[in-house]
Amino acid sequence: MMTQSPIRIGTRGSPLALAQAEETRARIAILRPQLAGRTEITVIKTTGDRVQDRALSEAGGKGLFTKEIDEAMLDGRIDLAVHSMKDVPTWLPGGIVLPCMLEREDPRDAFLSSRASGIDALKPGAVVGTASLRRQAQILHRRPDLRVDILRGNVQTRLRKLAEGVVDATLLALAGLRRLGNAAAATAILDMDEMLPAVGQGAIGITCRGDDDFALGLLAELNHVPTITQVAAERAFLEVLDGSCRTPIAAHAQLTGDGVLSFKGMILRPDGSEMLETSRRGPAADGVALGRDAGEELKARAGPGFFETGPGSGDG
Repeated sequence: MMTQSPIRIGTRGSPLALAQAEETRARIAILRPQLAGRTEITVIKTTGDRVQDRALSEAGGKGLFTKEIDEAMLDGRIDLAVHSMKDVPTWLPGGIVLPCMLEREDPRDAFLSSRASGIDALKPGAVVGTASLRRQAQILHRRPDLRVDILRGNVQTRLRKLAEGVVDATLLALAGLRRLGNAAAATAILDMDEMLPAVGQGAIGITCRGDDDFALGLLAELNHVPTITQVAAERAFLEVLDGSCRTPIAAHAQLTGDGVLSFKGMILRPDGSEMLETSRRGPAADGVALGRDAGEELKARAGPGFFETGPGSGDG
């Protein structure tokens, strides 16, 4: 990237993705005022945005939200790419690196319904709409009497379907609602014991080419070290378990004031019939090792075929 050339930020075109790209542009302008007015947002339509008629697992997994953006970066059409970290595959394409995450928003899930105050208050047989296999499995583990239907689309689409009565309730990331100014739509905020979040939920990641020294220097300044430390531990857990949209996996890492990282991880059968969880606590510098060790434990406890029960739907 030439320092006098426009800085091109690639993103999906959903309202939430655009809000995250605008947040990134604003932070760059604050960090380096000389770059204000020299950043451009480039919207790239991904396969995941186009495919709305079936589960992500059936269409190819969460990489569908990043593939075309990665291609644009490798082709030199964009310089930076802004992603929701929970959509970023465990392994990045060669030539692309992830050196930066913005400060994490609240990672919890929000429960939305006009018919119940929370998951436990739903009537037997009520329909919960979600695009997330992680949410589906945790809901059915807690309430096997409920029905879970696939509900795809961006935040606004899901809110509209909820209002139309297509489903009795839905769950969305609180971070996304807040970034869109829709936090008031949440009926309840679910604590970690009720719904453990997706790996990286609430965090914005920014990628660039590994040989772009200007971008690497800029993103090093922009990076929020506590966030990348937490999410790295969660992604290490996911990597060991070969996590994808076909696997109900949840994790959350949190830093305490004394430099200690507290980690909790969970895997479930897609139909919610079995759940395995574990936790770790140790120095923040050992976060990746803690996450990996937790993943190895659950992988051994689960054995082969653990994730093969029931239909898959992805984590959207």
